[in-house]
Amino acid sequence: MVSVLILAAAGAAVAVLLLALRLWVVLHSRVLEPRQSLSLLVVAGSGGHTTEILRLLEHLSNAYSPRHYIIADTDEMSAHKINSFEQNRADRDPSTMFPEYFIHRIPRSREVQQSWLSTVLTTLYSMWLSFPLTHRVKPDLVLCNGPGTCVPVCVSALLLGILGIKKVIIVYVESICRVEHLSLSGKILFHLSDYFIVQWPALKEKYPKSVYLGRIV
Repeated sequence: MVSVLILAAAGAAVAVLLLALRLWVVLHSRVLEPRQSLSLLVVAGSGGHTTEILRLLEHLSNAYSPRHYIIADTDEMSAHKINSFEQNRADRDPSTMFPEYFIHRIPRSREVQQSWLSTVLTTLYSMWLSFPLTHRVKPDLVLCNGPGTCVPVCVSALLLGILGIKKVIIVYVESICRVEHLSLSGKILFHLSDYFIVQWPALKEKYPKSVYLGRIV
């Protein structure tokens, strides 16, 4: 009986070690093969988050296509902003008669004033629905800037690499509103993203591994 328990413990330890090794490899592998286009998955949040992320997208070429947007299932304002943005983008570029973009919806990870205990459950539920969506889209790049919805999406993208399905580059841009302290999403994804971009020098000093490019939105 003791020998069986020892073997089981040893097997579990080996499994954890292999999983940790796989996670390390995924987080430290940033190589993308040259290609004509990159599938982009954008996580938009309510209010200012969506406005900021769309300002970032204004500077990206049509090579970032198709563009997949993920929003909370109750966020009609973001859906309207995205449709307007894509229509204006198509109007400016006559060669883009049919802009290739898609809007997907998942449950919110956390509502305003929601308790932290229930937030854990709603985040897990959101992640449960995020992974099949992320697996279906299989983006080359995930771009997000802080809404709570981005956490389950980024974890799902990370799982694609851990499971050997596809390495997805995760780029997190901290909101311009965050001058000295990271948002909760930022604190979580600082350790999981491939590129973590801040817009204030004070944050760069606190988090040396981040990328400071000045104000970009």
